[in-house]
Amino acid sequence: MKPLLHQCCAVILVLLTLGCDPTRSYKILGLFPHPGASHFQFFEPVLKGLAAAGHEVTVVSHFPNANPPPNYTDIPLEGMKSLSNSVSFELFEYRPAFSHFMEFFMLYDWGKQACDNALNSAAIKQVLESKVQYDLVLVEQFNNDCMLGVVHMLNAPFIGLSSCPLMPWHYDRVGNPINPSYIPSLFMGYSEKMTFSQRTANFITAYAFKFMYSWFNDNAANAMLRQRFGDSMPDIKDLQKRTSMMFVNQHYSLSGPKPLTPAVAEIGGVHIQDFKELDPELKQLLDTADHGVIYISWGSMIRAETLPDDKRNALLSALGSLKQRVIWKWENETLPNQPSNVYIRKWLPQKEILCHPKVRVFMSHGGLLGSSETAYCGVPVVATPMYGDQYNNAAALAHRGMGVVLPYEQITRDTVFESLKKALEPATMENAKQVSFSYRNRPMSPVQTAVWWCEHVVATGGLPLAKSYSTELPWYVYHMLDVNFALHAFNFVYHLCWFWLIKRICCRGVSAFSEPKVKTN
Repeated sequence: MKPLLHQCCAVILVLLTLGCDPTRSYKILGLFPHPGASHFQFFEPVLKGLAAAGHEVTVVSHFPNANPPPNYTDIPLEGMKSLSNSVSFELFEYRPAFSHFMEFFMLYDWGKQACDNALNSAAIKQVLESKVQYDLVLVEQFNNDCMLGVVHMLNAPFIGLSSCPLMPWHYDRVGNPINPSYIPSLFMGYSEKMTFSQRTANFITAYAFKFMYSWFNDNAANAMLRQRFGDSMPDIKDLQKRTSMMFVNQHYSLSGPKPLTPAVAEIGGVHIQDFKELDPELKQLLDTADHGVIYISWGSMIRAETLPDDKRNALLSALGSLKQRVIWKWENETLPNQPSNVYIRKWLPQKEILCHPKVRVFMSHGGLLGSSETAYCGVPVVATPMYGDQYNNAAALAHRGMGVVLPYEQITRDTVFESLKKALEPATMENAKQVSFSYRNRPMSPVQTAVWWCEHVVATGGLPLAKSYSTELPWYVYHMLDVNFALHAFNFVYHLCWFWLIKRICCRGVSAFSEPKVKTN
């Protein structure tokens, strides 16, 4: 009996030492004002994981759960249309070299609309008037930080969630270094390996976006928050510095290794779980494909049926010449000039298809959820990026030898055929399997990682020991500009002194050895 008692005491002592209470249920709030369904697909598994761990989770979003699990409560946001299924290929017919700056202002406009809608919503009013003392708040950090004002009013630590790799304006708030020489900026479509011109463009974009976000988005957030809560609201830059952690939808095996502080956790692929059985018809299509399957989907926002006739016919001509079976997510009832080896459906269970052993190639727009699934399943990709982080995702897949980038403007029968031929090579499949091995094998699953860090942030009162002091430094001190100026000034004065001394010595020497002048009449 005594040994058992000693063991129980030891377990309790260890738990107390670690600072965690296994019986305590934390109150956790999620604030997600952006109406993007693909974004929420990254957030929801974290929220459900916390609820499954016994915590009381309250979620403010545009996507209430039809069958919420235990401990999960929705407070729906209303007043904004979801961004799902809203993009036609007409939008991409003309894309100038500076289109990524146009996308920035599109995000800026979306952010202002979403913030204005959320701050003045009944949902946020309910959260603030409930007087619930939340232990932790999870906040999307994307194109506006107005929800940090709500967090300030609630007086709780918070974790930021990014549904894509860190954007240039996210690095400073967690003290994470950004080096444009090998860390590609979002929108640019570069991998870690960049040419001189690409590094130049990457450098300009990274720092231009940081300045633009500070000038436009931060000023807009300050104005909206002070209108909603009064002039006593702290500056949004000060609120950003209170970020305890960032959960990022990335993993080094796909997006490339980056220097990350302890305040950044990679949980890419967190949505890949709960695999379901394929329906009999789809299962038979896959199982009986003797030469493999090519799967085509351009995500939830881009409607494939809006493809221009010339590009659609080019795709179909190339696909019809292959022996592989093709399964295409096509939003219309019919597909003109449909070859016999091409099958269409309005909706398809993507991750279940990609992980089927008969799938050989995934033709994709390079969205991060689909790229994560193809990395998990180990399937080669032909990526045709359209906007946002899709360019970077496509470049990362190609850089790892498991993908081919086929620009939308270059779609012809020959380019489609050559891209698929490259993707079907055994070496491409081998590279995809290597990425898959690293993507799957982690110390903990992404959900377990997120839950552990959430509990740790609460237990440590906001994770102060992981906070980098760089967040407190002025920009000129962070970049060592004051030290560089002092060293260059010293170097200039030092060489100026030597120049003056040598000139004096030389002048005296010339004067001493010069012939005396003879005075003549």
